[in-house]
Amino acid sequence: MNPLERTKAFIGGRSADRVPFHPILMRFAARHAGVRYRDFCLSPAHKCNANIRTAIDFGSDWVNTMSDPWAEAEAFGTRLFYPEDDLPKVERYAIEDISDTERMSVLRPEDHTRMRQRVEEIRIYNREAAGMYFICGWVEGPLAAWCDMRDINMAMTDMYEYPEKVHRALDIITDSAIAFITPQVKAGAHCIGIGDSVCSLISPDLYREFCFEREKRLVDHIHSLGAYVKIHICGNISAILSDVIMTGADIVDIDHRTGPVTDVLGMLRPDQVFSGKSDPVSVLQEGDNELIRRSCQEFFREAGSRAILSAGCEVTPGTPDGNLSFFSSMADELSDDKGKTT
Repeated sequence: MNPLERTKAFIGGRSADRVPFHPILMRFAARHAGVRYRDFCLSPAHKCNANIRTAIDFGSDWVNTMSDPWAEAEAFGTRLFYPEDDLPKVERYAIEDISDTERMSVLRPEDHTRMRQRVEEIRIYNREAAGMYFICGWVEGPLAAWCDMRDINMAMTDMYEYPEKVHRALDIITDSAIAFITPQVKAGAHCIGIGDSVCSLISPDLYREFCFEREKRLVDHIHSLGAYVKIHICGNISAILSDVIMTGADIVDIDHRTGPVTDVLGMLRPDQVFSGKSDPVSVLQEGDNELIRRSCQEFFREAGSRAILSAGCEVTPGTPDGNLSFFSSMADELSDDKGKTT
């Protein structure tokens, strides 16, 4: 099986030759390929070439468009500085006062450079690795995008002080995400990731009030286009995990901070899987082979074998190549332990 066929079969609950391996590689991929991070963020060719090279060298089954969370925020007006070889830095948020939400309007992806670049990245993947890798595009989830436009501390208090204005802003963000999803799928993305990391910082009640229905709208739209959905929320999502599953996302990422998923296994559809959950720092970067093996085996058992092999979040740039290679080899070992994945 090639990586694309393997991933589709595994998600669909069909026989696969081994467990898919989907590490989140951003700064690691740039370092491995010798690409400055500014170029990784801003040059589709640099990002795609680095990711394809890293996928080949470490046996990854997917390629993605992730590098930083700022594409939509920048389109809305957040001002960024791009260091030569580091993550982008915010110089000014788009929403400095809550009244600034009144000038928000739904984005047209074709009008904004970084949104156009993401679509171009997917075209490059299809041109350079057509039919080979599971290609994953990306959008920021509604609350994460809001925090990218508004200082996170203010964004959190706004939900209590100005809920109506936040609801309006999140609706515009959601409509913009839908507009951004469509060209990515048309360009050839097999899957769209939704990154709503800050949802782990709010209560289940706030998640249901501000996030759940909007995330579900995104999931439903992606499915209507015939693509898969991956949802990624960093941190401990134990309190909202059942809701996240109910969005209908095909792949639900599990961070190492999240407790056991055993109690919610019965909620998974036959074509719904987890992904995770090894700690990128203490296990992948700093651990030895035995620690990596134990982490993978424990989560695979906990998830009832319905888990794509990945870390709970981004593989750090300081991760030794040998550790990532061993992590990749666990895809075969987990499959051997189970016999055949079904």
